[in-house]
Order: sequence, then structure tokens, then C-alpha cells
Amino acid sequence: MIGELRNALEEGFINKNFSSRSRYLPEFLNNSKKDKRKVLSTIIRELNNCDEFIFSVAFLTKNGVATLINTLLEMEKSGIKGKILVSQYQNFTQPEALRTLTKLKNIELRIATDGNFHAKGYIFKKGNYYDIIIGSSNLTAGALTTNKEWNLKVSTLDESKLAEEILKEVIFEYENATVVDEKFIAEYAEIYKKQQEKFKRGHIDFEEKSKIEPNKMQVEALRNLKNLRENNKDKALLISATATGKTYLSAFDVKEFNPKRFLFLVHRSNIAKNAKKSYKKIFGNNRTYGLYTGESRDGDKDFIFATIQTMSKLDNLQEFSKDHFDYIVIDETHRSGAESYQRILSHFKPKFLLGMTATPERTDGFDIFKQFDYNIAYEIRLHRALDENMLVPFHYYGITDVEVDDEVLKEERGFNLLTSKERVKHIIEKARLYGCDDGNVRGLIFCSSNRESAQLSKLFNEEGLRAIALSGESSESDREKAIERLESDSEDKIDYIFSVDIFNEGIDIPRLNQIIMLRPTQSAIVFVQQLGRGLRKSEGKEYLTVLDFIGNYSNNYLVPIALYGDKSYSKDRIRQLMVGGSNEIPGESTVNFDKIARERIFKALDQANVQLKKDLVRDYQLLKYKLGRIPKMKDFIEYSSRDAYLFVKNARSYFNFVKGQEGELKDSLNDLQTKILELFSMEIANGKRIDEVILLLELLDKETVSIEELKAMMKEKYNIELNGKIFRSVRRNLNFEFVTTNYGGKNISLKERYSLSLIELIENVYSLNSQMKEALTNDTFKEYLKDLLEYSLLQYDSIYDREKYFDGFILYKKYSRKDVFRILNWNSNPVAQNVGGYIVSEDKKNCPIFVTYHKEEDISSTTKYEDIFLDRYELQWFSKSRRSLTSPDVVSIINHESLNLRLPLFIKKNDDEGDEFYYMGDVTPKENSFVLEYMQQENANKSVTVVKMILQLNQPVNEELYDYIRGE
Repeated sequence: MIGELRNALEEGFINKNFSSRSRYLPEFLNNSKKDKRKVLSTIIRELNNCDEFIFSVAFLTKNGVATLINTLLEMEKSGIKGKILVSQYQNFTQPEALRTLTKLKNIELRIATDGNFHAKGYIFKKGNYYDIIIGSSNLTAGALTTNKEWNLKVSTLDESKLAEEILKEVIFEYENATVVDEKFIAEYAEIYKKQQEKFKRGHIDFEEKSKIEPNKMQVEALRNLKNLRENNKDKALLISATATGKTYLSAFDVKEFNPKRFLFLVHRSNIAKNAKKSYKKIFGNNRTYGLYTGESRDGDKDFIFATIQTMSKLDNLQEFSKDHFDYIVIDETHRSGAESYQRILSHFKPKFLLGMTATPERTDGFDIFKQFDYNIAYEIRLHRALDENMLVPFHYYGITDVEVDDEVLKEERGFNLLTSKERVKHIIEKARLYGCDDGNVRGLIFCSSNRESAQLSKLFNEEGLRAIALSGESSESDREKAIERLESDSEDKIDYIFSVDIFNEGIDIPRLNQIIMLRPTQSAIVFVQQLGRGLRKSEGKEYLTVLDFIGNYSNNYLVPIALYGDKSYSKDRIRQLMVGGSNEIPGESTVNFDKIARERIFKALDQANVQLKKDLVRDYQLLKYKLGRIPKMKDFIEYSSRDAYLFVKNARSYFNFVKGQEGELKDSLNDLQTKILELFSMEIANGKRIDEVILLLELLDKETVSIEELKAMMKEKYNIELNGKIFRSVRRNLNFEFVTTNYGGKNISLKERYSLSLIELIENVYSLNSQMKEALTNDTFKEYLKDLLEYSLLQYDSIYDREKYFDGFILYKKYSRKDVFRILNWNSNPVAQNVGGYIVSEDKKNCPIFVTYHKEEDISSTTKYEDIFLDRYELQWFSKSRRSLTSPDVVSIINHESLNLRLPLFIKKNDDEGDEFYYMGDVTPKENSFVLEYMQQENANKSVTVVKMILQLNQPVNEELYDYIRGE
């Protein structure tokens, strides 16, 4: 260890070019939105790997505790203890944060009540050394996730001078601080409360006194709306996430338009009332305002706020001429396919029509985008809104749902299991533990059925919580009264409202601070709708707590899709987001799963079929509606929709899929053209290697491309140096000589199988031969081929990182064995051979290594190698069985340096991930680590030889991926 520390000091403090390969390398820690890096991630990682810890911070908030609570709970289970010292400096530390920490049995909590204690340090003990973080970050969500903070992390032996001085200081302060208990919290809470009241009196109430101005995103949307009208467009669609102020945005635009008469259409009277209030704040007394609902008929006012149900009645519509309103806004316009909406839209002819919705994606066959002539004014999606601080942050906790009598909750769950005393106790216990921002819960609980909702509400009341169950049968006045009680501070206040789906949209509960999900996620759209109920900003509200009780549901993989806003349905992308954790969520929001819930989601993802025909058809149709034309593959990237390559996997080419949806394409290509498109789709343009794509795109526009031109393009765009071996490989690949197939009992290339000759390389110049030229005379073929290539280019560009590119491979991206051998320029794909865990090329220039980290239980004992990470820098690895130190492949690996043998390492967690492996960088066998060992043969009284060695990774494994692969 001392040697590693010295090396770390050399690289960290003396010479940046010295490659220490040390886990003790000093680190500069900051929050970076650009790099998706948060100080929080390092602290969580250190907590997960320490034996004990000490925190010393000036300020502690409940929001800060919320970012770490899941990790601290896991540590409590493991018996890992810690000390936390906070300060009463300026009475900033929140009593509720202190109260939450006192619930944890493994934490000793003290507070410095005298002086101006303002130190910030995080100390983690690991064996005989410490990792120490000192800098500017307090234990607040902002400091750990978004603020401009500078911190330095260093490692030091416990006998060092640095460790001695830091520990001496922090222990002195800790021992002279006050123990935090309920008595202290109660006394301090009064001091804190008085300070907060004084603080509030010193500030002007924003809603009542300050002028409401459009925010950055609203300004952009207003500019687009104005441009649409200047281009003679008379209608537009605004896509705006829940709680992002779309009502105010519409009011700003109406003010710009300045209509004499205006109509605002909604589906509920309470929304009409709230919209009226919002508009009055913008327009003041310059207009008259009226409601046109079941209770009111103010049809003579300048600005009318009406319900669809009332306005759509024929008698009511006839009270207004077709051009009575200059400007009409339809709220929740995704409902506009309904007959009542269509009756209104058919009657009125305004000068401008604006539709507003958070969820334009419809599955009922109605084309909302066509309704608004495909004029999308602006999109304010959830993550952008969080990033722009338009919403309160949320802390999501995926919690393992309770097992009752060893029975896990599944889709076919019984009512008695859902409402058992054990489950109710479990839910209440977690709800109280995670709590909310200020300790005064105002919660919304989503259930699977009205029956479950009613029963759970009853059981909550029996446990001393005040709860109400609402259903579709509840009147609007009942709903309004329940919301009023939830938000009130009176004795009549309730803690929770239980429901199924009546609160998915169209309600406004600004003070809502806790959402509990007790049903399996069946739709990412519904999940986001329900999450959005609690994201509206409100005075004094710091964040939303979201508790999601996760059973053994097949659709669990939809949870990360909803949380991270990624609609690609790419399993690799979803895993990447899960592994990235809170780094992948903008702002102060965090995503936390307990270990079992996390594994359940990964398992559901492994087993999910993300290319079901019905799902592909749905997303294809949705994008077609949005565009008003047949989507191209690259459109799916531009509009953040489903990964277009899933269509290829389903139908062997995107063209084949589209042909199945669009009858006019049925006979547009002949068999050879169809086959060529399939082969390019499956074998060339999957976004893993770009050389062939760049060349073919150039050849579509001009007759020839020289080797020098291709070389210059790759150098300029990617800083990639091509060589003669690559040039020949490109020609072979484009003629499908690399991939082989079994045909007529022989293993032959696809070129031979389909009699292909598409590309020529003569005298260092590439050109299309007659077969390809003939195919390109078909405009449909050319259109779909070009789209495929452009899609592949966009995909590659999205994953390409110059700093993570190593001779064809991008660090931590996934590749199949076939991809690997193609990128390594093998003449033909050797996968048909017994590649197993590795294979040395004939020229002894490369030997890719493939590791399945968690082996299947039922595989042969002689292939169940104990390949295991020793740490992020080294992997213990075994050769194939029946090998010795003199076996040719082992000898090549031993002599890798003299042979200049490249050893790229590829790892996947288990076979459930499919046939692709993460590229972990190249490796170097550790000198003198080669050992001959013996493996016992299954059901045989003999053993076989195998060679064990240590592989040193040229790049230390990314921490999150390291934990994921190992199953931590």
C-alpha cells in the first residue's frame, strides 16, 4: 500500500504524466452539469466502502439528509457506524434533518452550539488508512449536487501526520459538542421556527406582490408562438410538463396577441377557477372575467373560462357565433379527440388556437398533432424543467415491497396480500422514516384498485394517520374539499389522499410533499403524470419525497424509463442510466433504490422484450402523427423516441418494418435490393464501427473515394488514424466477406451466399460496382439506405468520446463478439469456431478476451472459471481449460510484449444481458502472475489444468460500472 500511496503522490502532486494506477490518487471534487458529476456520488461511494466514518459540517438540511438516507440505511443493516457533527451557526441547520438522523441506530449525532463553527469535512476509515474530503460542501442537497463547490479528496495512512492532525481537531470539536436528542431538537425547533417567521416577514410574498415575468423557457416558447403567427399559422401545440407554468405561459401569449374576446377550455371547473385567477394576475382589471361551467354562465365577459362539458352542449354553443372568440386555449388537449372537444372545435373559428398538454402521446388512434397542423410551438419536458429550476427537486426511493408469509408481491397479487397488516405496517414505517421536507406530511397515495384504496385508507386511520380515499365516483366538491384539507394548517388537516388514477392530471396541489406508489408501473407516461402532481413549487416547499414500493413485477424496467425520461427502450441505455444513478438526474433531484429493488429492476430489464411488434407499431405511429409523414430512422433520435435499431432487430431492416405499415411500399424493392438493405442494416450500420458508413455515404454522392480522402475524413472528424489493414477490412466488410453462414452444409461468406459484389478497391480508390449502382437507381432503396447510414452516424457520434476511444473501441460501450472481430479487422468472423473466452489472431497481433462475470449455475465445471476483480485495477483471470504454461495461446499471452499482442477486455455481468460485452479497455498481464492450477471435472475423479494470471487494466474501471458488474 505504501508503494501505491507514493505513486499516487507522484501523479497527483508532482507529475501528471506519471501513471500511478493507484486507487489512492487525490481527486478534485465538484458538481458539473456538463460532465454529469456530483460530489454526492463520491460521498455515497466512500460510504459504501468504509469501515466507519465521521462527518463535520456547518449546515445540515433535510434535503441533504434525503440524498444520503438510503445509503445510511444500508450501512445500518451492515452495522457500519458513523459520527456526524453539525453546527447551530446562524440557526441554518434544520430540526427535521436532525430528527431524521436520530432515527438511525448506527449514527452518533452532535451539534456545535457555540462559536462560529463552519468546517466541512468527510472522513472515511478503511482498514489502516483514511479517505478524507475537505472543502466547501455542507450536507445540503445543493452543496452535494448543483452548487459551485470545491473539495479535495486525499488518502492517508492512519499513522500519518495529516490523519493525526485532522482527527485530533474533529474529535476535539465532536467531544465538546452537544448530544442531539429529542429534548434538544424540541428546544432548537422553537428557535428555528421564530427565525423562519422573522425571515418570512422580511420578504415580500412572491405570488401576491411581485410582478410575474416569463422564465427562460417560456420566453423561448413565446418567441416561437410569435414566429408561427408571423408565418400565417393560426394554431399551435404547446407540450409542457406538469407544473411548468403552461397556464401563465398561455396568458403571456394572449397578452401579446391582445384579443378582444378569449376562451380558455378545461375539463374540470376547479381548473377553470384557477386559470381565471392566473390570468387576472397577468391582466389585472383591464379585462372582465367569467366562468362558463355547470354552476356559472358568464358568457358576456371578455375572458371566459369554461368546462368542456358545459360549452360542448349544443344549446350553449349556439349562444356564441363562430368568430366570437379571437383566441382559444384548450388545456389538456390530448383529450381533444373526444366528441365533446371536436364539437367545440368544429363550431369555433378563432384567429388563433393554442393546445396545451404534458402528454401528447396518444394510443387511441387520434392524431393530436394533425389537429394543430403539426405546429409544435415548444416542448418543455420534465428533465429540462428540472434543469431550469422550474420545479421543486424530488428524491425518489425504490423500496422493496414487503413479503407476507414468504410471498412476494407479483402481478397476480391477491387483495388480502395488498392490504395485509404486515404491508400496512411496512408502508407506514417507510413513510415516516423517509418523511418529507418539513415533517408535516401532505401525501398522495396511488393504488391498484378503488377497493385497495378504500381499505388501505381505513387501515391508515386505524394507525393514527388521517386519510381519505377518493375514486371516480367522488364528486368534484368532495375532491376539492379533500385537497383543501390536505393543504390546510387547520385541525381539519389530513395526511393522505388515496386514489387510483383520478389525480393523474388536471389537479393542482402545490403543497403536496410526498407521493407513495403502491401499484406496479404499467406506463411510463402515467408514472410521470403522477410524479408531476408533487413537483409544483410552493412557498417553503423544498422538495418532493417519492416512495415507490417495488414488488416482483415484470414491468419494473419502466421505472427507470420514466424517472430518467429516456424513451429509447434501449436496454444498454437504461442500464447505463441505472448505473449512473443520481448523476443522470438534473439538479438536486436524486434516484435511490435499495439493493433488492435495484436487482428486481435489472432482472425485469434483462427479461423484458423491448421489441414487441405492438410496441414498435405504437411508437412508429406516434412519431408519424407528430411529423405528419413517415418517420426516418434518424427522426427517432432527433425526437428522443424509441431506438430505431429495435425496428431493425424486429424486421431485419427498417424498410421491412415500414413496408409492413405502409401498403404503398409493398413492391417498391426487388428481392436483391431488399436483401442488400437487410445486410447493411444487420452487419454494417449498427453504430459500432463507422469507417464503412463514412465511406458509403461519400460513395452515394460521388463515384469514387480515394484511400487518402477516407483517411483525411476520419482524421478530421474523429482524430482516428487509418492503416492499410483497415482499408482492406472496409472493402471486405462492404462486400460481406467477413460474415459467414452455413449454407448447403458449408460455411461460406454472405458474399458467396447471395452472389454480391458491391464495392471495389482498385489502385487505392474505392468505387461502386455495377450491382450497387443498379440498386441505387431505385429511389426508395437509396432513400432508405442513406437514412440507415445517417442514423448509424448519429448513433456513433452520440457515443464517441475522443478521450475514451482506444483503437476502434469506446470505453464502457457494448460490443458483440462479431463486432469485436470486425473492429479488429479479422478477415472473417471466427465466432463459428470455438472462441470461448478468448482467441489469439493468426498473426498474433490481438487476442480479445470475453468474460461473463457471473457464470450460469448449470455450465460445465471446467468452464466455470473464477474470473474476479481484485479491485478496479486488476482482474484475476483464467485461461481455457486443458492449458498449461507451454500451450501456444498461453505462451502468446506470456510473450505479449515481444509479440506486440493487443489484449482488449470485454465483460458482461451475466448471460441475461444478451450477447454484448462492455469494453473495459486493454489489459496487460502482470509479470510473474502466471500460475498452473487444476480444476476438478464434474462427475469424474480427475482434474484438468488451467492457467491463472492477473490482468492489469490500462484504465481503472468506472466506479459505478465496477459495482454493477460485481453485483454490489
